[in-house]
Amino acid sequence: MGCFDLHLSETLHSGAVLANLSLGPGWTYKIDRTLTSKYIGNFIKVDWRDGVVRLNGEVDCARAPQSSLPLYVKIQSLTTEGLVNAHFNVFVHGRNCVFKYKRKTVTKPDINVDCVYNVGLTSCFSPGDLLLSFKDYLPVFTRNSGVFSTSCTSDHLNVFVRNGTLLVKDAYCLETDLRRLKDTIRCSFHDSNGEPFSMCLKLRFAPVQTSLHSMQHVSDQWKPRIRRAVNSAPQFQLPNYQVSVPENEPAGTRVITLKATDSDPGEAGKIEYGMEALFDSRSNDFFRIDPQTGSIETVQPLDREVKDTHVFKVTATDNGTPRRTTTSYLTVTVSDTNDHGPVFEQNEYRVRIRENVEVGFEVITVRATDGDAPSNANMIYKIVNGEGVNSGFEIDSRNGLVKIRVRPDRETMSQYQLIVEANDQGKDPGPRSATATVHITVEDENDNYPQFSEKRYVVQVPENVAVNTKVAQVEATDRDEGNNAKVHYSIISGNVKGQFFIHTPTGAIDVINPLDYEMIREYNLRIKAQDGGRPPLINGTGIVVIQVVDVNDNAPMFVSTPFQATVLENVPIGYSVIHIQAIDSDSGENARLDYSLTDTTPGFPFTINNSTGWITVSVELDRETTEYYTFGVEARDNGVPVMSSSASVSITVLDVNDNIPAFTEKVYSLKINEDAVVGTSVLTVTALDRDVNSVVTYQISSGNTRNRFAITSQSGGGLITLALPLDYKQERQYVLTVTASDGTRFDTAQVFINVTDANTHRPVFQSASYHQTFSEDRPIGSTVVVISATDEDTGENARITYIMEDNVPQFKIDPDTGAITTQMEIDYEDQASYTLAIIARDNGIPQKSDTTYVEIIVLDANDNAPQFGRDKYQGTVFEDAPVFTSVLQISASDRDSGSNGRVSYTFQGGDDGEGDFMIEQYSGIIRTQRKLDRENVPVYNLKAYAVDRGVPPLKAAVEIQISVLDINDNAPVFEKDELYIYIKENSPVDSVVARINAMDPDEGTNAQILYQIVEGNIPEVFDLDIFTGDLKALVDLDYETKMEYVIVVQATSAPLVSRATVHIRLIDVNDNDPVLQNFEIIFNNYVTNKSNSFPSGIIGKVPAYDPDVSDKLKYSFVEGNELSLLILNPNTGELKLSKDLDNNRPLEATMKVSVTGLRDFRLCLLQAEPQSCSSAYEVLLKQARTVCVWE
Repeated sequence: MGCFDLHLSETLHSGAVLANLSLGPGWTYKIDRTLTSKYIGNFIKVDWRDGVVRLNGEVDCARAPQSSLPLYVKIQSLTTEGLVNAHFNVFVHGRNCVFKYKRKTVTKPDINVDCVYNVGLTSCFSPGDLLLSFKDYLPVFTRNSGVFSTSCTSDHLNVFVRNGTLLVKDAYCLETDLRRLKDTIRCSFHDSNGEPFSMCLKLRFAPVQTSLHSMQHVSDQWKPRIRRAVNSAPQFQLPNYQVSVPENEPAGTRVITLKATDSDPGEAGKIEYGMEALFDSRSNDFFRIDPQTGSIETVQPLDREVKDTHVFKVTATDNGTPRRTTTSYLTVTVSDTNDHGPVFEQNEYRVRIRENVEVGFEVITVRATDGDAPSNANMIYKIVNGEGVNSGFEIDSRNGLVKIRVRPDRETMSQYQLIVEANDQGKDPGPRSATATVHITVEDENDNYPQFSEKRYVVQVPENVAVNTKVAQVEATDRDEGNNAKVHYSIISGNVKGQFFIHTPTGAIDVINPLDYEMIREYNLRIKAQDGGRPPLINGTGIVVIQVVDVNDNAPMFVSTPFQATVLENVPIGYSVIHIQAIDSDSGENARLDYSLTDTTPGFPFTINNSTGWITVSVELDRETTEYYTFGVEARDNGVPVMSSSASVSITVLDVNDNIPAFTEKVYSLKINEDAVVGTSVLTVTALDRDVNSVVTYQISSGNTRNRFAITSQSGGGLITLALPLDYKQERQYVLTVTASDGTRFDTAQVFINVTDANTHRPVFQSASYHQTFSEDRPIGSTVVVISATDEDTGENARITYIMEDNVPQFKIDPDTGAITTQMEIDYEDQASYTLAIIARDNGIPQKSDTTYVEIIVLDANDNAPQFGRDKYQGTVFEDAPVFTSVLQISASDRDSGSNGRVSYTFQGGDDGEGDFMIEQYSGIIRTQRKLDRENVPVYNLKAYAVDRGVPPLKAAVEIQISVLDINDNAPVFEKDELYIYIKENSPVDSVVARINAMDPDEGTNAQILYQIVEGNIPEVFDLDIFTGDLKALVDLDYETKMEYVIVVQATSAPLVSRATVHIRLIDVNDNDPVLQNFEIIFNNYVTNKSNSFPSGIIGKVPAYDPDVSDKLKYSFVEGNELSLLILNPNTGELKLSKDLDNNRPLEATMKVSVTGLRDFRLCLLQAEPQSCSSAYEVLLKQARTVCVWE
């Protein structure tokens, strides 16, 4: 560090020592903030006791002004009126600084010194007199660098420097006018490195005694001076004393014994001690001094936390005449004992955090303060119950910041109670600690999907269940809480023909349309469970299998009625004549049919197979006996209740023939629509038999896949009918072989049946449900998703059109492509998800459709800046608040979600009061970061930002006004330590002659000042108004009696006091007549050979005077000097002899002299007579008090 250039690097840590300004004991140190740069004053502190300059915080080079910064330190003496001001140029350096600093050439000195020099009674200096020693006023750091002085110049004195002391070179006597008793001396120095610095020394000269003696009359100057016996003043061993006393010691504890000595003998040398608090009147209540021994002890126990330093003026007064007093100064420092435990700002802290916050997340800062000194208030924090469930948290042992060690999971633990301990690490008598409880509530994040109670729900429902009956119940639970745990249910697929409805809030499934086992035997519903979070979480894995239980609600139905057949009379027993076929749409036992013959007689030649329905010959036939048989057949199912149907059967017994039946066409071709109903006539085939009375019967002998067709003989032909529903997807063509038989002979023909597509298939979506994410910042018209359905039909039956079941204004769907696009802006903050029901319809007749659900999850974009709860925050804090005191808390919210909505707080880019305040990143608590001074900054207008964690981050600013509340930390200050008041003599008694003012930088009641005279007003000449400071004269003031009064006034802003010495100087008024008495001049006119022996100069002065110093006297001869024997100066009264008297003639003359003043005049007679003298002229003014003799 160059002399008085202070260089700061941003790499320096807080607490680094920058300089030592110590001048030794008896001085206090303080930054002069009225002259110091506000920016740098926030980063530097000076210990008021030892003068060590330290860095207070870290310096940000990028924010530093681009020039040198002034720093002024005021150093005040506790024992004298000495004052030293040190001036530094501060430069900031760092990586982000590209400025090349050069020390500026300034005219201001680096050190200003104000001091008082007590002069002797003669007020004169002799060559070599010591004025001061520079080492007493140069800080330690300059002494260590080897200081060499080059020159000193003075306004009045001629001075020189030798061995670090300032000495008087030439004799010099001071003016008697006290207003001019001062001198300014300027010195320049160089250190051992050649670095220059300068000092401006202002010396104020004061007499040894504080009271001023009245000036003697002019006539008194001619009195011979009488030397008085000297009464020596007492002397203390040291000019100032420092002592340390532990706090809390009992009353009567010895502090120190001060000893003064007096060289006077006897009673005059006996000393009486006294003491008085200098700065704080409260100090008087804690100490007393023994007036005889000088022993000082405590009056009551001391409390360092109330006041840690007491400064006294100690006096020693002798018993001489007049009594002489000497002064020393005592500083009592109260040493700390650990009598205060830590105190947390709150006994209980409550904070809420989101689950899943990252490791290292700052939860809260707990603070404890301790009134003890730093050595007994070195706070260490720890979590007392930090094991087990609380192990996920840690605390910074130094600053009390609680952070996350393990990501919290609300579903595992939602409440934590941390017991935090603050330990002050005190040593005397031992450490103290305190605890506070931190209640941490973990707020839910939507991080759990709903979970179904079963993987697969299976229910059986009879097909005849009543409409609006509850048939199933699904249940899903979500481990989250609140809206995040509210589950909503919906059917996303499998609800063919909309048979079922699910209650969204409860999951109850109702049947809303009649069921038909014969149409659909089983439904597989896919259920979606969606929570209410933002964004919602969806579980679409729920499966509900609804099995329709068959009810015997369908009677058997014969494929044809009546049944007709022919049989030759010579067929063997067991011959199969005809197949009776009936169908039952039910299933199981309800569809298992039993056949039986009805309307038969005993010995009936036919029987029917109970299970298959084949009628066979059971007895030999004889056409000649019976040619025709007509009977009934019954088909009965096995359901409950049993249902049955009947049909008639006609069998003709034929005679044996010899011609083969022949089909009229060997090949038949036709088309049939797949949606043809059962029983529809498909085709009639015909075979001709030339035999007489032959009866031809028809059968489908092959190609009847899945028994879709049946054939009966009607009117000589074979009628082919549809026995079961067709399915174009399964078989698109049937090739039937039809056999025509007359009982013994047969013929075959082929029937080609082409199944044409009917709109039998509904469109089917490729996915039963769609889940799609979509960012809210996408432009209007953006495609969200393209959905697709397929239809196994062909042509128009397979051409699909897409529509939205409900109008959702934010979206539209292309009817041909299935592309879903936005048609207005999507805002996550308004709605986080949308469920669109999309219908795919074919263009067949009738139209068929399928429905799917598109779940659109809106992704949050960082499109919302944080918002503060208030436009402006206001708070207050006392100026003596400890560092890190909580002032207020700001709070902002962000409508976005996740990291986009997570807010932190900062002063960066705003205003932190030049580092006087800090803000906790996550809580928004604003704390003091330095000691405040209301007299320097009464109101802070800060600006903070709330910043989200989006990319890019958005921020919002808020204004914060913090008012610093006053405490009484400033004593009243007089304009000067010595005040001079000039008053005209004879001012009216009890009139206000002056007003004494002191200023107190505090405010309100802390700035109320009380005035009083504490010294010098004996006898009581003046009165000082206690409230206004108006000074009144209580007696008639007479300049001629006393020209000056010296009093000490005190300004009190309890308990702080300040004093000033007031010199009240009277201004003379011309209220006295001139004084002149008769006088005579005797001279010898003997003439010798010495021609030049005649006195030609001033021989004397008319002995007149005026008590009024302001009066100007005029002198003249009224009569008797017509020959001008005496020459009189009219302005000064000085007399000279005329040359005419240079003879040996005797002469005696009487003259009348007039002395005139502004007020009056006086006359006197002057008698001049000669006398003989052998060797000289002697002029004698008989009335005068001095004699002037010329050799």
